[in-house]
Amino acid sequence: MKALVTGANGFTGSHLVYALQQRGAQVVGLVRKSSNLSRLANSQLQLVYGDITDRDALQTAMQGVNTVFHTAAYVELGLVNADKMQRVNVEGTRAVMEVAQASGVSKIIYCSTIGIFGDTKGEVVDETFQRRQTDFSSAYDRTKYQAQQIVDEFASQDLPVVSVLPSGIFGADDPHFGPVLQQFLKGRLKLWAGGDRITGIVHVDDLVDAMLLAAEKSPPGEHYIISAGELSTREMFELLSQQTGIPIPAEAPKSIVKLAGNLLDPIGRLLQWQPPLSRERIHYIYDRCVRVDATKARQKLGWKPRSVKETLSEIAKALQESG
Repeated sequence: MKALVTGANGFTGSHLVYALQQRGAQVVGLVRKSSNLSRLANSQLQLVYGDITDRDALQTAMQGVNTVFHTAAYVELGLVNADKMQRVNVEGTRAVMEVAQASGVSKIIYCSTIGIFGDTKGEVVDETFQRRQTDFSSAYDRTKYQAQQIVDEFASQDLPVVSVLPSGIFGADDPHFGPVLQQFLKGRLKLWAGGDRITGIVHVDDLVDAMLLAAEKSPPGEHYIISAGELSTREMFELLSQQTGIPIPAEAPKSIVKLAGNLLDPIGRLLQWQPPLSRERIHYIYDRCVRVDATKARQKLGWKPRSVKETLSEIAKALQESG
């Protein structure tokens, strides 16, 4: 197999690159010239430099490629560059689909998100669920939904594309929750917000396994929710506390957290600074709840992920060993 990975230097993309190489695949990675390539330091892959909307670079990257894995995305909540997010997540996805169609690749695996379902209000949903939320919770929510619409449109035109929809992606090198875990393991995380918030969890390497299984087994046009299970934030810290003996963080009062978000939001916009709390982040902590059922991936693809407990324990152990 010769495979292209867009966003090859990213969290998910880099894990996918190594997994493909371990299976003997020839791997091409599309990255920007300004990209940090530290995650790819020990890989042997062909790099093609270009923006995700650069069709010439995409065409070069897809020469002789059998399978395209589209993982590139602008992932952020809070104060974001909405125009850039639109360009990367929406127009970038359109460019990948168009060039893949013109290049005649055999399979495209698109890394989407369970967020496309919108706020399910705590209802556990599967791939057949139709979004009920009529507005959008964030620029990320909007752009990933629009990107999925583009992918589905191309699938209806017989492009052999399959969508995987991960929940929260965890790993020792996770750029989002990883730093929080590091602070917890050092005993520095004394306060946390939204202990009741439910989060779906999947280990990044299990997500990679699901993507590879989808490439191997799935008919075109299918969607697969990828989640090992879910826990509240409080339950996550309780599990980690049992393993490490580190006390769980205290729960910050909701009123104080909301006040802080309302105060920091305009300051962040004025100073072009990403505050730890903003109105958008507060919304995700307290008001938005997306819950999913990943039975289809287990049954149709034979996907066998780590349990949520195993995922958290493994990550904590890796972080402790790395200091």
